[in-house]
Amino acid sequence: MDIRITPGPLEGTVTPPPSKSMAHRAILAAALTNGTSTLQNVALSQDIEATLRCISALGGGWEQEGDRLRVSGVWSREWDTAGLPYLDCGESGSTLRFLIPIALTLNNGGVFTGRGRLMERPQKPYFDIFDEKGIFYEQKDGALTVKGELKSGEYRLPGNVSSQFVTGLLYALPLLDGDSEIVLTSTLESAGYVIMTENVLEKFGITAEEQDTGWVIPGGQVYQPCDLTIETDWSQAAFWYAAEFLGNSVEVSGMPKYSCQGDRKFGGFYYRLTMPRNMGFPVADCPDLVPPLAAMAALRNGYTTYMGNAARLRMKESDRLTTVAQTLNALGAQVEEGPDFLKIWGRDGLTGGVTVDCCNDHRIAMMAAVAATRCAEPVTLLGAECVNKSYPNFWEEYKRLGGKFDVL
Repeated sequence: MDIRITPGPLEGTVTPPPSKSMAHRAILAAALTNGTSTLQNVALSQDIEATLRCISALGGGWEQEGDRLRVSGVWSREWDTAGLPYLDCGESGSTLRFLIPIALTLNNGGVFTGRGRLMERPQKPYFDIFDEKGIFYEQKDGALTVKGELKSGEYRLPGNVSSQFVTGLLYALPLLDGDSEIVLTSTLESAGYVIMTENVLEKFGITAEEQDTGWVIPGGQVYQPCDLTIETDWSQAAFWYAAEFLGNSVEVSGMPKYSCQGDRKFGGFYYRLTMPRNMGFPVADCPDLVPPLAAMAALRNGYTTYMGNAARLRMKESDRLTTVAQTLNALGAQVEEGPDFLKIWGRDGLTGGVTVDCCNDHRIAMMAAVAATRCAEPVTLLGAECVNKSYPNFWEEYKRLGGKFDVL
């Protein structure tokens, strides 16, 4: 879907969708129980549908009623365990990385597929473990086959590639007979996401003892069914807060006062960007916040913003260091892209009058939509339907708030 946005103000109150990150974790935990869990406030974005599709392939079940999801665990059902399950992860990196060790634990492996750039995203931390543990893996023709037995013991992996590898092991290792240990070989980035994992696991009766070098995970644990309400998503709310920052009369409602989401730190970034001075900050722990923060920085007239420690943005749905810079520069901003940073010189407005490709990246599309409200001329977005990955009703909300666009 291609759209043409006519610049104009947004006005009204908006409630962002449920946290996709928390929903992934809650669904997987519920699927590992011997019973049924009820999850409130769940939105079926494409990424969440990918996780649901995969738990069905592993023997779990689910039913949706409005925003309520009832998930039945794999241990409460009978299913055919012959052969390796086929797990279509769509474009969801969380689904793929969380489920690789889970599938090894439940079914001695699986065949994983995906779309977009998913199967190009790095899996080396797992592959290094598999080489050490004698687990077979093969990646070819757009599919990853993993086969073998996950055994209790020590698991060493870097923390600076993705916290999703840590989360995958934290889900699988408690199910093994013996105790295990996760040892980090480098500093953990996006630590807030692991804190969210620990929070969700605790609600389902699973414990992991955090230590200076990683975690000790007792074996023989049993996931207990749990009823849980999913928090509103801070990473999606950030785009509406960015719209407000840019001068739109948008009020964001429904945000939790206390949250287990790492991206709740957006509030602190917002406050800092209101200060009339040049500034810089690292974004390694919150890569999903970079697009809305970059849109805000582009309109800090007369002030420079530097966002560093951002190399991991190159491994997202698009190379986000490149696509953020290209998109904002096309709209009339002044952004320099470095190997692991963005440097943005703030201006008082954007020109627009261009066509930009969303690069199949939902966060680039939403960033461009917010920035377009400060453009002098219309902006055409190619592939605007990519928001369905995480925020299926984004364009409906954008229009409800007064955003003007035509589908081409």
